[in-house]
Amino acid sequence: MSEKNLAAPCGIYCGACRQYLLSKKDLLEDRGYKQGCKGCRIRNKNCAFIRRDCPALKKRELEFCYECENFPCQKLQKIDNYYQEKYSVNMIGNLKRLEEVGVEKWLQEQEKLYTCPKCGGEICVHDAECYDCGNKINPNIE
Repeated sequence: MSEKNLAAPCGIYCGACRQYLLSKKDLLEDRGYKQGCKGCRIRNKNCAFIRRDCPALKKRELEFCYECENFPCQKLQKIDNYYQEKYSVNMIGNLKRLEEVGVEKWLQEQEKLYTCPKCGGEICVHDAECYDCGNKINPNIE
């Protein structure tokens, strides 16, 4: 799988997503979930948030929302507000950073951010928990 797949068009880091991590770590059944995810780019039009409603992303005219002349659009602002309130994740800020430093560096930054300081495992943004040692942590809250 291409690592670029973990950089969602909307600014989410898929490597910290519950559905991605549960699938990767074979924890779906243990945690009561039926379906995992391998990243938004692989899911294509089944992207949980924006792609299904965005003609430019559907037609693959854009790789990331920041490339759009309407950035940030109303749909992106809505999901960004939700993610900021619920998980302290700033998707629009992520997209601006992604544009500034490029995909490879941004992915390195995100991987480092979501690495558990206790065990070096992977932190789930949705559960604020390391899926390797159980450490409760949200790296987006200082």
